[in-house]
Amino acid sequence: MRITEQRFLRGPNLYAATPCMLVVVDAASAHDAGVAGLGARLLALLPGMPPEASARLSACQAPHDALEPVLMELQRLAGAPGAFSQTHEDQARPDKVRIACGYAIEQVARAALDAARTLIEACVRHDAPDLEALLDELRDTAHRHAIGTSTGAVLAAAHKRGIPSLRLTEDANLFQLGWGSRQKRLQATITGASNHIAVGIASDKQLTKTLLDQAGVPVPGGSTVATLAEALRVARRMKGPVVVKPLDANQGKGVTVNCATPEEVERAYDFARQYGRRIIVEEHLQGRDYRVLVTGRKVAAASWRRPPHVVGDGVSTVRALVELENANPARGAGHTNILTKIPLDDVALDVLAKQGYDLDAVPPAGAVVELRGNANLSTGGTAEDVTDLLPEETRDICIRAARTIGLDVAGIDIVCQDIALPLREQDGGIIEVNAAPGIRMHQYPSRGTPRDAGDAIVEALFGQDDGRIPVVAVTGTNGKTTTTLLVAHAARMAGLRTGVTTTEGVFIDGDRIVKGDCTGYRSAGTVLASPDVDFAVLETARGGLLKRGLAYDQCDVAVVLNVSADHLGLDGIDSVEELARVKSVIARRARRAVVLNAEDDHCVAMAGQLDPGVEVLYFALDADNPVLLRHLEKGGRAVYLQDNSIVLAGASRHEALLDVRTMPVTLKGAARYNIANSLAAAAALAATGFGNLEIADGLRTFVSDWKHNPLRSNVFDVDGVTVIVDYAHNAAAYAALAETARAMTPGRLVGVVAAPGDRRDGDLVDIGATCAAGFDELVVYETENRGRASGAVSQLLVQGAQLAKFEADHLQVELDVHKAIRAGLARCEPGDVLVFGCGSSITELTEAIRPTSPETARRIAAEAV
Repeated sequence: MRITEQRFLRGPNLYAATPCMLVVVDAASAHDAGVAGLGARLLALLPGMPPEASARLSACQAPHDALEPVLMELQRLAGAPGAFSQTHEDQARPDKVRIACGYAIEQVARAALDAARTLIEACVRHDAPDLEALLDELRDTAHRHAIGTSTGAVLAAAHKRGIPSLRLTEDANLFQLGWGSRQKRLQATITGASNHIAVGIASDKQLTKTLLDQAGVPVPGGSTVATLAEALRVARRMKGPVVVKPLDANQGKGVTVNCATPEEVERAYDFARQYGRRIIVEEHLQGRDYRVLVTGRKVAAASWRRPPHVVGDGVSTVRALVELENANPARGAGHTNILTKIPLDDVALDVLAKQGYDLDAVPPAGAVVELRGNANLSTGGTAEDVTDLLPEETRDICIRAARTIGLDVAGIDIVCQDIALPLREQDGGIIEVNAAPGIRMHQYPSRGTPRDAGDAIVEALFGQDDGRIPVVAVTGTNGKTTTTLLVAHAARMAGLRTGVTTTEGVFIDGDRIVKGDCTGYRSAGTVLASPDVDFAVLETARGGLLKRGLAYDQCDVAVVLNVSADHLGLDGIDSVEELARVKSVIARRARRAVVLNAEDDHCVAMAGQLDPGVEVLYFALDADNPVLLRHLEKGGRAVYLQDNSIVLAGASRHEALLDVRTMPVTLKGAARYNIANSLAAAAALAATGFGNLEIADGLRTFVSDWKHNPLRSNVFDVDGVTVIVDYAHNAAAYAALAETARAMTPGRLVGVVAAPGDRRDGDLVDIGATCAAGFDELVVYETENRGRASGAVSQLLVQGAQLAKFEADHLQVELDVHKAIRAGLARCEPGDVLVFGCGSSITELTEAIRPTSPETARRIAAEAV
């Protein structure tokens, strides 16, 4: 079985609104390897497969047919199940099959694909694969990359409130909640608002006690020691049992309680030294172990933590009772499960000995056998919710303790006889303040009411805010970059710090921080992760969406400018209808409004695919467009062109915003495609909440020159010839450029044209025919051939021009771009317009004219800086 492509779509995509792995399989080779009984052999290995998948797999003979159900089952068995899966037959390429599988953990999905291939290929050969070894590796991968239980609870609470999240590293539980300037950071339960000094204080248990004592908070007496002699001396001074623990460890590591003899203190000291160089010896408070969670300025939850224990049955040994308890599905290694397995180590043996037991002893029926002196969940303890029992005085003490240390989220450890009574009445006290408290005990108590501690942390961070900045996503075949920049410019003029992605780079508040084609997943993520962004405008191209999915789960406003033939034959997209389906992914992610071209049938069709409550705003160059008029009659909003004015219309008011001829981007009204882009930008700004004056001011002051919007209808004078430099590379773009250029001159129109070589033959022929229809003179050159032989692309463009009956005397081929520009200028007279299409850099123009017009070349180069 040959897999030709594998990619991870990390956000909403063509197949689902959630992440998935896309695998492209060479179905021809898979069919050749098909074998009777393949499905039955796989089912024998995987008998627990869900019924629907089992029925499908049972009839499989070809390996590629078995891949999807086996891959999904392996993820499930690894403990990281995917939510969905689909197999798509490629109609244009019957030899290719596209399999989309949801995943919970990307690393597990990648490993599961390899494991699935191993299983399937073994069954094809009638070998006996080692399934358990494969599953062990998958489960280990799942464990290493799983999100901790406490962090998971906070993330789940954030998602429930509609707050987006982003994992910032693959290996650490470091997350960003929210976007842009409204984001917060989270690592475990430490937030970005946690004071660094406060975290340092909390990790120093003696300093914590000192500060709490100064603040009038009850704490046990004790001292920090560096030698065993000091530890014994402090223990004698306490005149009672003591607790011995490391100064700066956590999760109960190295803690021994109720040390009453010098021998016990010595053993406890040696144990504590394994986790720290400095040791605390303090008064052992009598009573139960409680944990109170403080978030912000309130108590969110409280639990009675019980040390790990088993209950005798009169038959089983302690070892057998612990093994039985550890088999509880709720217990796991580390912090990835609700409870942690009970360790049988030297500490457990010591605690057992104090009770008169060892591991092989058989406790009487009903006898409670403890296995730890401390009650931390990380060492096997359990918890019972007692939140409602806390007196107001105890709540106030806990909040004061957290504020004294300086923590916004804190776990307050209390020892007292009865949490329902005031601490001072029973000689209880606070023994520790934790800066990264685990919240498993509150979310999933063994007894009592579960408390949504994750939500309490989220509320302390965000209040009722959803952490989102406004996001406008712009897509379409042509005009995306200009529309994106128009919207962003207006937002900046209104005083907002913008984050922008375009084919020219990533811009933060007007400064380019990344150069290149930045219209995909990673670049959008860069903007959304920046704390300096109040308003995001994201050009979202077909390629980025198909390769990685969207970087955002939702946008506020989606703009779909148009859909026409381009990039067909790539990434499994072979028709304009399929391309429209790709573009509609962006439209369906809008939560407030979608701006659609009323003059494009594919755009209009998207209006019926939106979620309920999402507003549609149409735009049109034709004020009498029937789609637009019907929409207005129903009370909708729209933007249209009338008498050279941009008009914003609602149910009862039609307001002229500005004359398009005053906008530099329209080339005095000649560039109708940029008028259309401006209509779309005005609609997007209106949908986002900008006022009419702000919209008009933004559109009127945007300049589309080489410095601000390169390769988008940049106009230069070359010795009396008007030269338009543009990125046009498809038929629709060339037709629009020719229409604009024709409106700029009564003279001749010369096109210097090319197209990327990865377009289909028929599309290149269509581009040639379109250029022949729009220009008086044509010079064809080549730029990015993308796998085609030299001369192949130009030959197809010329073929298109010839099919359009273009006269041979007016058609010339010059493969070199500089020679082509010079040849085009040679066909011009002063007053003519030359369109240089599919350009990639201003240096192509300046280097072409430098030999004959060096001063003009220097001037243009200076203008472009």
